[in-house]
Amino acid sequence: MSDQEPNGPVRQLRPRHVAELVADELRRRILDGELPDGSLLPKQEDLLAEFGVSRPSLREALRILEAEHLVSVRRGKLGGAVVHRPVADNAAYTLGLVLRAQNVGVDDVSTALHHIEPVCAALCAARPDRATEVVPQLRAIHEAARACIDDPHEFVVVSRKFHEVLVERCGNATLRLVVGTLEKVWSAHAREWAEQNVPLGFPDRDYRQHGFDDHELLLRLIERGEAEAASREARQHLEWAPVYSIDEENRVVPGLLHGPGHGPGGAP
Repeated sequence: MSDQEPNGPVRQLRPRHVAELVADELRRRILDGELPDGSLLPKQEDLLAEFGVSRPSLREALRILEAEHLVSVRRGKLGGAVVHRPVADNAAYTLGLVLRAQNVGVDDVSTALHHIEPVCAALCAARPDRATEVVPQLRAIHEAARACIDDPHEFVVVSRKFHEVLVERCGNATLRLVVGTLEKVWSAHAREWAEQNVPLGFPDRDYRQHGFDDHELLLRLIERGEAEAASREARQHLEWAPVYSIDEENRVVPGLLHGPGHGPGGAP
């Protein structure tokens, strides 16, 4: 097999760095559960003997894993490298940083959720075990929202959990991770949004009741297994546009109709 491209120079293929190969193997052990969450990596002397690499190469491999949040290195007499299995919160934090670095607005995240979350609602309704694995969890969050409907700030936070659980219980592992990460990004925005706008009188009681009633209907459709209707209701709920607008500082301006997604999740 030739390394020469047509009418081009010969490419020099660089072998993978030793540190990357060591990091690959340790990463595999962490992801496969051979190194449990919270455990310590073997001592450096043992790793040096196992892999037959230099101390600087091993240190670089650990730096790679530390940058990926798979280990945290403790210094001192009781030091060592602590193993951390990946969790959705880390993914949400990293995704939030990437979105911010690329100047992606929160309305873009909202639009993505408007397209994907109704799919999760339909999957919840289609689960044959929804009576035990979906409905009780959503019902508990919904009742918590009922109990705090007169507390605007708490209501926004609890209502966001309804959307998070809707995704968590959809039954599809990939959607649960990917969409769940977006939900966590949006929920962080919703908490900040509530801090700014509750003192200004938003969301008002009618808005909160409307959002609560939407969740009640969606919950009933899921309970009855009506997947298409649940998807449709979820989309309508997210696109609901009350008589408010948002200024450049993410604050509510009464009296103007705004498009979908400007409130905390389109609606609570």
